[in-house]
Amino acid sequence: MSEAPAPAAERRKGLQGIGASRKRVEDARFIQGKGRYVDDIKLPGMLFGDFVRSPYAHAKIKSIDISAATAIEGVVTVITAKELAAHSLDWMPTLAGDKQAVLAGDKVLFQGQEVAFVVAADRYAAADGVAAVKVEYEDLPPVIDPFKAMDEGAPVLREDIKDQTEGAHGKRDHHNHIFNWQFGDSDATEKALADSEIVVEEMISYQRVHPCPLETCGCVASYDKVNGKMTVYGTFQAPHAVRTVASLISPLAEHDIRIVSPDIGGGFGNKVGVYPGYICAIAVTFLTGIPVKWIEDRTENLMATAFARDYHMKGRIGATKDGRITSLACHTIADHGAFDACADPTKWPAGFFNICTGSYDIPAAHVSVDGVYTNKAPGGVAYRCSFRVTEASYFIERMVDILARRLDMDPAELRRKNFIKKEQFPYTSAMGWEYDSGDYHTALDKALDAVGYAKLREEQKENRAAFDRGETRSLLGVGVAFFTEIVGAGPIKNCDILGLGMFDSCEIRIHPTGSAIARLGTISQGQGHSTTFAQILATEIGLPASSITVEEGDTDTAPYGLGTYGSRSTPVAGAAAAMAGRKIRAKAQMIAAHLLEVHDDDLEWDVDGFVVKGDSSKRKTMAEIAFAAYNNVPPNMEPGLEAVSYYDPPNMTYPFGAYICVADVNVDTGVTTVRRFYALDDCGTRINPMVIEGQVHGGLTESLAIAMGQEIAYDADGNVTGGSLIDYYLPTAVETPAWETDYTETPSNHHPIGAKGVGESPNVGGVSAFSNAVNDALAHLGVVHAQMPHDHWRVWQAARQAKK
Repeated sequence: MSEAPAPAAERRKGLQGIGASRKRVEDARFIQGKGRYVDDIKLPGMLFGDFVRSPYAHAKIKSIDISAATAIEGVVTVITAKELAAHSLDWMPTLAGDKQAVLAGDKVLFQGQEVAFVVAADRYAAADGVAAVKVEYEDLPPVIDPFKAMDEGAPVLREDIKDQTEGAHGKRDHHNHIFNWQFGDSDATEKALADSEIVVEEMISYQRVHPCPLETCGCVASYDKVNGKMTVYGTFQAPHAVRTVASLISPLAEHDIRIVSPDIGGGFGNKVGVYPGYICAIAVTFLTGIPVKWIEDRTENLMATAFARDYHMKGRIGATKDGRITSLACHTIADHGAFDACADPTKWPAGFFNICTGSYDIPAAHVSVDGVYTNKAPGGVAYRCSFRVTEASYFIERMVDILARRLDMDPAELRRKNFIKKEQFPYTSAMGWEYDSGDYHTALDKALDAVGYAKLREEQKENRAAFDRGETRSLLGVGVAFFTEIVGAGPIKNCDILGLGMFDSCEIRIHPTGSAIARLGTISQGQGHSTTFAQILATEIGLPASSITVEEGDTDTAPYGLGTYGSRSTPVAGAAAAMAGRKIRAKAQMIAAHLLEVHDDDLEWDVDGFVVKGDSSKRKTMAEIAFAAYNNVPPNMEPGLEAVSYYDPPNMTYPFGAYICVADVNVDTGVTTVRRFYALDDCGTRINPMVIEGQVHGGLTESLAIAMGQEIAYDADGNVTGGSLIDYYLPTAVETPAWETDYTETPSNHHPIGAKGVGESPNVGGVSAFSNAVNDALAHLGVVHAQMPHDHWRVWQAARQAKK
C-alpha cells in the first residue's frame, strides 16, 4: 500500500505556486555580477560603431567630409545616408506607420540626430573617427513649440512628405500635421456640457520625459556569409517583432534571422522600437561579414532615443452643482518630434488615451488628438504605462481635483460619488471600453481609513490657519488619486503592431524526471518572469516551481510572441502559460487513468496529481505521470508530455488602485517633503506578493521622479537642456520616501487565473497623487493648477505668483 500523501496545504506550499512570496530566482546571478548583457557579448574580430550626431535641431547638410576620419588608425569605414541609400536602407518604417531616416541625408531634424556611422576596431578609434568627421550645416529655424507647429508660416520640417495630404491615420491638415484622431460622441458631449450646471476648463500638460533605463540601448549584429544566417543580440523588448521587421526590410528569410535578447537592464518602453544604431550595425555586418557592436552612451540615450508623454490636454468637465459628473471633453496636442515613431498598436495613433474617463461613470465623453511634428527626438513610448494610459489617468485625476475645488467639495467624496459601482461590472464606458471587474468604493474606503483621512483634513485646516497667522511657511497637501488602467494589449480584433496580432505564447516540455522547461514569447527586463511564470505553471501542472525553468528572448527557441511592454506579460503570456499548463494536465489525466485502470472521468485533480474520486488512496503524482509519459501511455497516444498555447485574449484587463500622498510644501523655497505615501493596488489574482511589492516600489520611485523633476526640456533653438544625469532627475534612496503598499483582490472575469497585471500601475497612479498633493497645498494660495514637474523652482514660482 502506497504511503499516504502529505496534507494538501503542505503540498501546495511545497509547490510555491500562485500566491507564494517566492524569492526571485534571477537575483542570485544578478547580484553576483553574472548577468549577461548586450555589452558583455564579444565575438571574434568584432568592430565597434559610433555616431556623428547633429549639434543643430534643424539644419541643411551642405557637405560631409570623412577623409580625416578614415585616415585614423583603426577606423574601418564611415557610413553616410548616401551609402545606405545604395542598398535601400536609408529609411526605416516606424511602429506608427511613418518612415524615419536612418542617417540624415539632406537635413537634420533634431539635435542628436544620426548623421554618419563610424566603424572601427575599438571604441576609442570609433570616438576619434566621430570627432574627425567634418559636417557643414546651414542653420534653419526650428519648431519647438507644438502649439505653433501648425501655424500658417511654420517652417516645413518633413520635406519628404510635405505635399502628402493623407497620412497613416487619415487626413493631414498641415505640412507639420501627422493625424487627427477622435473617439467618443462629440455631439452628445457638447450637448451635455451645454446643459451642465458647472463646467470647468483647464489645460493639463504632461511634460516630455524619458524612461532612462540603467542599461542604454545597443546591439551586436553578426552575419555569416557562408551559411547566410544573421544573428542579432540586442536590447529588444519584442524580439520576434524585430525579426519580422528585419526580414521585411532585408533579403533574408525570417528563419535565417536569429534575434536574441539577453539580460536587459530595464526597458520601460524605451527598448520597444527600432533605432538607427540597429540598422547601421546590421547593414555593416551584412556587407562585410564582420560582427559589429553599437552601444549608446547616456547622453545619446537621453537625447535621441524614444521619449515619453509630451501631451498637452485641454479639458472640459461638466457636472451638476451637487457633484455628479455629466460630461468630459478633451482636445490634445501631441508632440511626436521629427518622426512619428510612437510605440502604439497600429489602429490607435493616440494609444489608449480614450481611457480618460478613468474610474468614473461619465455618461458622455469625447476626445480629439492632433499629432504634430517638431524639431525634437521622435518616440512616444509607453514609459512604464500602457500606451498613453498614464497621460489619460493624469488628465482625469487633475480635472476631478480641479472640479472638486470649484464645487468646494472634498476630492475623495467627489470621486466616491462618481465611481462606477461594483454591480455595474462588466461596465462599458462612454468610450466603448468594457471594464472587466472592479470594486472601487471598497478600495477607496480602505485607503482613506489606512491614512486617517478625516484627521488629515482636520490637521490641514489647523495648518492653514497657522499659515495665515504667519506661524509656519509650509502648507500641508493631501493628494488623492484613483486610477483604472487598461493593460494586456492583445485582442487581435483591435490590437496589432504592423499587422502582427498581439497574442502571446507558451511552450512547455515536461521531462521524464519531472522537471520542466517553459519557453515564452515575452522577454523580462527585470519583472521576474523566471520566478512568476514558473509559479503559474506550478499551480497548473502540480510540479514545484523550483523544477520549472523559464526561457525567453531567443527567436530560435521561443514560440512567436509580441514581447513585454504595456503590462501585457501576465495578462497575455501568463494566460498562455496557464492554458498550456491545462493542456498538459488534460493529457496527464488520461495517462493517470491508464495507470490507475479507471476512466479519466473518475479522476479529480489534487494539488500535485490525480486521485480516484471517492478513494484518495489511489493516486498518481505529476512526477510519476511524467515518467510514465515516456514509457507507459494509453494505446494510440503519442508518448511525451508537451504543449503549446497561443493565447489571444477576449478582452484587456483593468487593474485599479487608490493612492494617497501626504506632503508639506514650503512656499519660500518650493521644497516639497513627502511625509507619507500609501498605495493600494488591485491587480486581480496576486501571483507573487513579494514581486508585486517590488514592482510597486520601483514604479512609485519613477512616478516620484516624473512628478517632482523629470523633464527633457529644450531651449528656443532646440538644444536639449537635460541631456545628462547632471540635469535629468533620477531619485536616490535619499529623496525616495518609504512606500506603504496595500491591496484588494478583484479577479478578472475572463482571464484564466484572474490576473490583471501590476507593473505599470504605480507609475499611472503615483504621478497624479504627487501632483494632487502639491496642488492641494498650493490651493490655499489660490493656485488652480500648477503644471508638472513640481521641482523646487516651479513650486516656488507658483507660490510667488499666487501671492502677488
